[in-house]
Amino acid sequence: MGNVKKRLTHRQRQALATRKLIIDAARDLFLEQGYVATTIEAISTQAGVAVSTVYAVFGSKRGILQAIREVWHEESGQRDIYKLASEQPDSARRLELAAHATRRQWETSASMINIYRGAAIADHEAATELELALQGRRHHLDNFIHEMSVVLRPGLHPERAVDIFFALTLPEVYEDLVGKRGWSPDEYEVWLAEALKQQLLPLS
Repeated sequence: MGNVKKRLTHRQRQALATRKLIIDAARDLFLEQGYVATTIEAISTQAGVAVSTVYAVFGSKRGILQAIREVWHEESGQRDIYKLASEQPDSARRLELAAHATRRQWETSASMINIYRGAAIADHEAATELELALQGRRHHLDNFIHEMSVVLRPGLHPERAVDIFFALTLPEVYEDLVGKRGWSPDEYEVWLAEALKQQLLPLS
């Protein structure tokens, strides 16, 4: 009985539906006319809800930006994949799953990255939010690599290993190989897994 999920009330379902309406409307508007040019009033009109509702749910445009990022995390499944990777006893398999998580991360991120980049150029709050997102990613990768410190190739300090991992998994690398050079996401994932293993693990 303890594993049975609690059913949502009608009010809770309505609140979730309203939240989704606002996020979807904001994402569309941010892409169409830019983060700075989009007002809370425009978002409320697009979503079909009152301006006061938007403020009540998110507080500000930055709050909506954070929610868009959270939805992206959920859609990509990257957190679950990294959790599975951390549970793997085999270090090579860990990095293969990390490559898969990275592929999913950037495969589902096109709209979010465009929103963030455009917003950060002209808006201080959005730039701060982007910096926090990058810091969070760096912190996560730092923990992931330090958990593997005993299996890293001899002489490779964990901090240098994090630098290598971070560089190889930048979104710009995915964008260049898949978006510009015509690689498939599968090819990118295979390449990344092999590159990570070659760079971080002892030579077999």
